[in-house]
Amino acid sequence: MKFCGRAVIVAVAICIYGIVLSAAPTMGQTRDQGPWWPHPIWGQDDQAGASNWITPEKILDAISLVKTGQVYELGHVYERGMPLLGQRTFALFIAAGTPSGDNQSIYNNEFLSAEIGQVGTQFDGFGHVGRRMTMADGSTEDVYYNGFTADEMQSRYGLRQLGIENMKPYITRGILIDVAGSKGLEILPNDYTVTLSDVREALAKQGLSEDQIEPGDALIFHYGWWRLWADPEQFHAAWPGRPGIGKEVAEWLIQQRVSMVGSDAATDDPSAAVHHELILKNGIPNLEFMNLEELVADNVYEFMFVFTPLRIKGATGSPGRPLAIR
Repeated sequence: MKFCGRAVIVAVAICIYGIVLSAAPTMGQTRDQGPWWPHPIWGQDDQAGASNWITPEKILDAISLVKTGQVYELGHVYERGMPLLGQRTFALFIAAGTPSGDNQSIYNNEFLSAEIGQVGTQFDGFGHVGRRMTMADGSTEDVYYNGFTADEMQSRYGLRQLGIENMKPYITRGILIDVAGSKGLEILPNDYTVTLSDVREALAKQGLSEDQIEPGDALIFHYGWWRLWADPEQFHAAWPGRPGIGKEVAEWLIQQRVSMVGSDAATDDPSAAVHHELILKNGIPNLEFMNLEELVADNVYEFMFVFTPLRIKGATGSPGRPLAIR
């Protein structure tokens, strides 16, 4: 067991937490005490979740991984015509100004209409996914990370709790888990569920083991889905049966105390079970629809990972420009 400089009591709390979250009772909880809240380490007021693992020591360790200074772009370009889920929108318009002043200055301004945190390469925050539950008094509540309820959170002009502005910047060690490559495939079958055996096999082929994963690491899964991004029609045809990790891997990620989970597709299947385990119950955010082409081509599996969610007060998620630096 890895303690990462923390007291034994903290490690015990983590283990107990994992056991508690394996159950999903729908009765008996109150706002102050439920099956996954309050958080046993960070407390009932926490809104930063697993980004709390990104300590100054963790950042220094990540910086030590940089040997060449080569930068890999891990995000897609945001643009009109990229694949969008459901009826989501991304529409950018330019307004040109007229010449003004002694120097006849001109300018361009943009207007963007979009579900800004849920299009393109997207970072799911804690206000994004919740669960309807029956409380001890028989009432029904919509509950989110750390027990925050919809009544506490929602307003017409942004979330009052669990907004993305509460997340800490990600400057940490990144690990690519090339599931598709370990199987000799360019892309996983659409309905493939990644197992823990798959994860261990991929790590072994990359010269890594699960014992080398440390608290605060960002784990990124390669399914090969970045290949579909340039063809929205093909992307949408494949989408209903997309690949992803199952609950077994989600529980393993929780035990590893990762700070974030990323992939070049969505995190899990349409049931959202993995979203619930990671985001809702454990405060582990997801970074979805990444572009892993160059990282995979160069067989880069360990790197400094940088991602800073935009501090949009009250937002459910964030766009961004994730980077791998080696």
